[in-house]
Amino acid sequence: MSEIQLKNQVPVDEQALIEERPFRLSHILRLSIFQMGSAMADILTASVWNRVMIADFGMPATPVGLLLALQYLLLPITFWAGHRSDTKMLWGKRRVSYIWFGRTWMVLAMPILGASLPYFQSGNASVGWLLAIVSFLMFGIGKLFSGSVYLALVRESAPRAKQGIAIGIVETTLILFFPITAVTYGRWMEHYDAQTFTTMILVTAVLCAFFWFIATVRAEQNTAVSEAAASKIDGSIHEMRAKFQIIWQDHRVRRFFTFLFIATFAAWMQDNILEPFGADVFSLQAGTTTRFTGIWGGATIIVLIACFIGFRRRKPQFQSSITKGGLTVMAVGMSLLAISSFIEQTNLLMVGLLIFGIGFGFYTFGGLSLMAVMSPDKDAGAYLGLWTACILLSKGLGTFAGGAFRDLFLLGAGLSEAVTYLLVFALAAVGLLLAATILSGAQVISFAGDYGRSTEQ
Repeated sequence: MSEIQLKNQVPVDEQALIEERPFRLSHILRLSIFQMGSAMADILTASVWNRVMIADFGMPATPVGLLLALQYLLLPITFWAGHRSDTKMLWGKRRVSYIWFGRTWMVLAMPILGASLPYFQSGNASVGWLLAIVSFLMFGIGKLFSGSVYLALVRESAPRAKQGIAIGIVETTLILFFPITAVTYGRWMEHYDAQTFTTMILVTAVLCAFFWFIATVRAEQNTAVSEAAASKIDGSIHEMRAKFQIIWQDHRVRRFFTFLFIATFAAWMQDNILEPFGADVFSLQAGTTTRFTGIWGGATIIVLIACFIGFRRRKPQFQSSITKGGLTVMAVGMSLLAISSFIEQTNLLMVGLLIFGIGFGFYTFGGLSLMAVMSPDKDAGAYLGLWTACILLSKGLGTFAGGAFRDLFLLGAGLSEAVTYLLVFALAAVGLLLAATILSGAQVISFAGDYGRSTEQ
């Protein structure tokens, strides 16, 4: 066994505590309430505020987009917070206190963001931008500080064989509430009104605080391993760097990171161009193109629920085949979108969206299970911080790249709209197939065995 494995292997008594922990669906569903607040907070900042700034105030999209991307400059926070929650208790808790601390910053950031809009409206944009920057910095710090710690708490609330399902349930809740929240906010304020937006900000802040608190209060009662696993390491930045170097030395970690990055990057290349694609190639109205995300997102939710039922007894370390299959199906969906662009067949477009969503469901279920396996018990917060940072960065870059390729082919190279979208979707399909090739099920099982999980099905 390597030096890395010896340093990180979980003690036998701690393994016993983890295996004895029962799977309580009611507890996981309570933890899922947390994601209702997360969806509300993200839609408010990334969708509603974004729309008001560009559509109602006529602000350039570039500085607004840069402000939304500001959190990506803070990505090391998520690894540091996860590692610190592994190694140092905060206010007597291993996870929950870190979550509350981070989410408090997010709640406080919302009124500041609301306060920025009157300055833009009155022509005092410099003050408006200053308040918006402060708000997004606070929001990003809080989100990154608490996100991976929350996933670690969810993971620790289930026995090893069910940890992937536990994380999958809470992530499914997040996916489900994104469109619900977006539609609700859209109907609440169809056009900007200062008083309505102020009310929306305050109600969202209160509801988010309530959901985040009620979901996590006393949630560590099911994680008796918390105090046993917490070490006396100080959790400093220097210690974090040393921990990252140890983790990154394992070639299986680097390969899984590469797989996760490419898969997420390719999967989200469509996000920024899907609705313009419907308008440019098929001349579809906004009322139709806004349903695109609902079509593939709805299929994803249905498949995820089916996976929870059908594969609930399967150990998470053996989900690589499901993950690869999901990526392959997603690539087929992207290919159909590319073909539909070339032959301009609306029916094929809808079929492509549906198949992409089905594949995304299988990929999400399998990928989340593998993330749980690739996060050993002792350092779950640090590993989940690494995977969270990978997903956030690759999703942001993938979304940007889809739009950038579209502009490059259409405006730069002068290609037709049909050929432009064909090429972008084809690149996404290639990326998804490449990710499926990189993922090594044997290495995941090997990693699981080195950290105390059974390698027998």
